[in-house]
Amino acid sequence: MNAQKKNDTQAASNYSAENIQVLEGLQAVRKRPGMYIGTTDVSGLHHLIWEIVDNSIDEAMAGFCKNIDVIIHKDGSCSVEDDGRGIPVDKVAKTGKSALETVLTVLHAGGKFGEGGGYKVSGGLHGVGSSVVNALSTVLVATVYRDGKVYEQTYKKGDPQGEVEVVGKSEKRGTKIHFTPDASIFESVVFDFTTVLNRLRQQAYLTKGVTIRISDEREESPRRYQFYFEGGIKSYVQHLNKNKEGISEIVYLEKDAPEGMIEVALQYTSTFNELVFTFANNIHTTEGGMHLTGFRSALTRTINAYARQFGFLKEKEDNLSAEDVREGLTAVISVKLGNPQFEGQTKSKLGNAEMRTAVENVFGETFTQYMEEHPQDAKAIFMKCALAARARLAARAARDTVIRKGALEGMTLPGKLADCTSRDPKNSELYLVEGDSAGGSAKQGRNREFQAILPLKGKILNVEQARMDKMLANNEIRALIIALGIGIGDVMDITKLRYDRVVIMTDADVDGAHIRTLLMTMFYRYLRPVIDGGHLFIAQPPLYKLTAGKKVEYVYLEDKKEAALKTFPDPSKVGIQRYKGLGEMNPEQLWETTLDPARRMMYKVNVDDAEDADRVFETLMGAEVLPRKKFIQSHAKKVKNLDI
Repeated sequence: MNAQKKNDTQAASNYSAENIQVLEGLQAVRKRPGMYIGTTDVSGLHHLIWEIVDNSIDEAMAGFCKNIDVIIHKDGSCSVEDDGRGIPVDKVAKTGKSALETVLTVLHAGGKFGEGGGYKVSGGLHGVGSSVVNALSTVLVATVYRDGKVYEQTYKKGDPQGEVEVVGKSEKRGTKIHFTPDASIFESVVFDFTTVLNRLRQQAYLTKGVTIRISDEREESPRRYQFYFEGGIKSYVQHLNKNKEGISEIVYLEKDAPEGMIEVALQYTSTFNELVFTFANNIHTTEGGMHLTGFRSALTRTINAYARQFGFLKEKEDNLSAEDVREGLTAVISVKLGNPQFEGQTKSKLGNAEMRTAVENVFGETFTQYMEEHPQDAKAIFMKCALAARARLAARAARDTVIRKGALEGMTLPGKLADCTSRDPKNSELYLVEGDSAGGSAKQGRNREFQAILPLKGKILNVEQARMDKMLANNEIRALIIALGIGIGDVMDITKLRYDRVVIMTDADVDGAHIRTLLMTMFYRYLRPVIDGGHLFIAQPPLYKLTAGKKVEYVYLEDKKEAALKTFPDPSKVGIQRYKGLGEMNPEQLWETTLDPARRMMYKVNVDDAEDADRVFETLMGAEVLPRKKFIQSHAKKVKNLDI
C-alpha cells in the first residue's frame, strides 16, 4: 500500500508543463480528424467534398456564383471549382499571410464571422472546412481566378510549399480546390460516385438557379451529370414522390421573415410512410431541430382547426394526433438564417429557438389559406389522416397485445426461438433463418452460448403496403418483435435490444433474396433504430463447395470461383457442389461456413442515404407496378449473381 502511494506521489510530481502537448496549426486536425469531420470511414472521406462544395454554395447563396463543377479525377483525387468572387489573395494583417493561405491553414478563419463583405448566410458555420480538407490531404492545389490573373498555391498535408504565385492571366473568376485525400488517415480513399451525385442533386434543389455539374473520370467512359432546378424544393418534393400517388397538390411557400428565409414544400401521398427532410443554410439537419418542431406543430394545429371549423371532427371526437397527420406526408423544410446554432461540427440539429416560432407562424398561415382555397384537397388530406387515426388505435391494441404477450412469456418467448444461454446482449446474436429445415441445421450447428436461432416460416408480410395493425397480425413478425424485446411504435426502446447482432440468414436463391428484402423493408420502416444502431447484418452463405481428395474449399462469391479452382493441383478434377439452400448443409458445414465468427462472411446493413433507400423500397415493394418494371428493365444488364 505504501509503495503504491509512493508511486502515485512520484507520478504526480513528474506531471508538469512539459507533459502538456501543444498542437499548432493543422497538427491537431491530423492527430484527431474525427473531432473535425466526425469519422475517418467512407462518410468522413466524403465530408471533405461537402466542406469545399459548401463554400461554393455559400457564394451561390450570396448571389456571386452560378456554376459549380465537381470532378473525381482518374487518379482518385477530387476538384471543386466555382465562378464566385475567388478567395482573396492579399495579406491579412492579423496573420501576416495571404487571405488564401489564412483560409487554408488557420482554423476558424474565413468570410463567415464578420460583417461587411463576408456572408449573411453560410452553411460553413465553424470556418474550419477548407483548412481541415487541406490538413487531411496529401496534396492540395488552390487556384484563384480574380482581377484578370490566375493565382496558385500548393500544400502538402496542410503545409504550404511556397507563397501564392501568379501563374497566368484569365478573365475567369472563382476558386478551384484540387485535393488528394490522405490514405494514412482514411480507411478508404475511394469516392463513391452515387453518394456524391445524390448530395449534389440535393444541393441543386436547395439553391435555385445554380448549375452543379459532376464528372467521374475514373472509368473509360466518364460519367457526367448536370443539375439545375428553377423550382427549388418544390421540384425536390416532386422528385421524392415520382413513384407515389399524390392525393394533394404540392403546397409551396417561400417567405423572407425577420428571423430568416423560410421555404417549405409538402405533398400528401397514398403511402403509409412519412418522408421529411430539413435543412438550415443548405446543411442537412438529419436530427431536425427547431424548424422541424415549428413545422410539425403548425401542421397538426392547422389540420385539426380546419376539421373543427368545417365539421369533419365532431364536438366529442378527439383531435388527430401529430402521428396521424404525418402519415403519407412528404415534406422539405429549408431555412436560411444569419447566425445558425448547430449542435456539433456535423451540424445535425438546429438549435435556434426563434426559428420554431417563425416557421410555425409562416407555415401555419400559408397552409390554412391553402386548405380554405382547395377544399377537395383539404378533404382528401383529412380523410387520409382520419384513416391513419383509426389504424393507430387498432395498431395500439395489437401492439399492446404483442408487448403483453412478450412480458408474460418472459425469457422463454417465443416458442420456436432457440435462445442462447448468455444474457449479455453485447455477446449475443440472433439469426433469422428461412424455414424449419435450415432452422434445424442452424440450431444444431450454432454455438449455444451466444447464438440464438429464430426460424421464420414462409414469406413475411410486405409491410410497404400495410399499416402497423395489419403487420402485427402476422405471426412471424410478432414472434420477431417479441424476440428482439424492444417493442414497436412510440414505445420502442432500442436499449432493451436482447441481441447486439441481428443476422438475416436466407438461402442463396431468388426466394431467399425475396425474404431478405421483405425483412429489410420491415426493419427500415418499423424497426429503424436497429439499423441506425449498427445491429442488423446479412449472412453470406457459400455458393459452392469445391472438393478434390481431402481438400475442401468454400466459395462465397461467383467471381471468386475461378480463382479458387486454380488453387487445386488439377482444376478439371475438382468436384463442384452448388448450394441452393441452407438446408442442404449439415450442422457442421453450416457452422464452419456461415456461423463461425472466425470464418463467416457478413454484411452490415447501413442507411446512409434515407432518401435513396426510401425510393428503392417504394419502387421495389410498393403497390405501383410500372416503376418496379422500369427499375428491373433499367438494371437488368448490370445484375450479377441473381441467385445471391
